[in-house]
Amino acid sequence: MQVTLVHVHVKPEAVEAFKEATRLNHEASVQEPGNRRFDILQSSEDPSRFVLYEAYTDAEAAAAHKQTPHYLTWRETVADMMAEPRRGDPYDGLWPE
Repeated sequence: MQVTLVHVHVKPEAVEAFKEATRLNHEASVQEPGNRRFDILQSSEDPSRFVLYEAYTDAEAAAAHKQTPHYLTWRETVADMMAEPRRGDPYDGLWPE
């Protein structure tokens, strides 16, 4: 399993718009054939910070996600909302298999 933790810091005035755009991306992403999980987490301590937990069956499915219309729309929509560039950290998922 290929897992990416995407760390996002959003401008405070853009939090609600980011959440809506990300919800739409989430709803489409969980329908992708290789998707295992696509969780959106918001910090309890700083509501402008998010982590996207993206789990795909393999690296190919994760790469295919970045070619989907919903991802490309999300990326363009949220670009100006970022307080700093987002950071994706890749992991190999061990369990569950």
